[in-house]
Amino acid sequence: MVLNRQQVEEKIEEENLVEDYPHLETQITQNGFDLTAGEIHRFKGPGKLDFSNSERKLPETEAVVPEKKDESDDYGWWVLEPGVYKVVANEKVNLPNDMMAFTFPRSSLLRMGVFIQNAAWEAGFSGTGEFLLQVNNPEGVEIKENARVNQIVFQEMDEVDEGYDGRYHEA
Repeated sequence: MVLNRQQVEEKIEEENLVEDYPHLETQITQNGFDLTAGEIHRFKGPGKLDFSNSERKLPETEAVVPEKKDESDDYGWWVLEPGVYKVVANEKVNLPNDMMAFTFPRSSLLRMGVFIQNAAWEAGFSGTGEFLLQVNNPEGVEIKENARVNQIVFQEMDEVDEGYDGRYHEA
């Protein structure tokens, strides 16, 4: 069963399903929760992937620095040319062993020629999400710090014996 707004809010308040969010009422949706952009990085080298992950190597990245358009602004803007970027969310997600999640780009980004690629969030994962942002608009895009960019949808399931225990677990 996919959690609705009331169920998501209850699990956030009672079980810390999502932490470190800028504004709960703005971010909670009818069928999920909007994740916000905390950092954006450019890729600066190649990655490596093998079957066992014993030789896996993530590419180096470089933070894109947001620029304030007005000194009175609290937040700056990332000015992104066409290309591929890594986004690090502000929020930490804590999935119990009976829940997984899927993420989808907000439709506003799609209307701007910008795509987000995501992986499934496994039961038992606890950590800050990272996802791929691909700017296909030849004119680029501007994204303000803390903009809502990605919606996470929570799916209840039968509990797994062992939750996620991979490299990116922060708990």
